Formats: sequence, C-alpha cells, structure tokens
Amino acid sequence: MKFIKYLAVGILFGIVMTKSEAVSWFRIQEMFRFESFHMYGIIGTAVVLGAIGVAIFKKFNIKSVDGGDLRLRDKTFSVPRYLFGGIIFGLGWAMTGACPGPLFTLLGQGVWSILLVIVSAVAGTYLYGAVRAKLPH
Repeated sequence: MKFIKYLAVGILFGIVMTKSEAVSWFRIQEMFRFESFHMYGIIGTAVVLGAIGVAIFKKFNIKSVDGGDLRLRDKTFSVPRYLFGGIIFGLGWAMTGACPGPLFTLLGQGVWSILLVIVSAVAGTYLYGAVRAKLPH
C-alpha cells in the first residue's frame, strides 16, 4: 500500500512539473541566459514552500511516513565544497537541459534520449560514493 502512496505523489509531481513547464529545455535555457523569470519564480516558490514546510514540521512535531521522528540536523557551510558542487551541478543542468527532478517526468513523456542523462547521473552518483572517503570534505 505504501508503494501506491509514493506512486501517487510521483505522478502528481510529474504533472506539476509538466504543467509549470519546469521540464522544458527552452525554459531552462532561458533561465541560464537570464532571459526569463519563469524558472526563478518556480525555484523561489519551492524554496519558500520548503522553508514553511520545515517550520510546520518542527512546530507540530510531525512524524515521518513510517511514524518515526524527523530529525533535521544542522549542517556546516563550506564555501569551496558547495561552490565546486554547485558548478558541477549547474554545468550538468545547463548541458542537459534538465535537473534531477524532471528526469523521470521526461522519460514518462517519451523523451527517450533522457535515458542517457539518467544513466550518467546514476554513474556519477556511484563514482562519488566510491571516492567519497578520499575527497577533502
């Protein structure tokens, strides 16, 4: 039954991403060329809603789907680490025209070339996991 809940949330996410045009390569390229506010509005809305959601979770001590406590740990901020990671992420996003969020939405829409991006993202994640202990965090 839990699978059905996750599937429903995923389908809803895909519909929202498609209707908001957040999966559009043209919208993403407009954003990176600073030609349109559309994507910045979507990202800004997500950040604000996420902050409100976290505040509500903390205030009302909301439990996870499994009934466990949600523990939001403080993170240390490291400029070089986030700068380097952000540059890699942004370059991948600009080159492929898709961030990780809409990859499977595009696949569900029949954009088969996105499979190359999905395989590359999984390979990159695996590579990071393999060398993580050797990286200067």
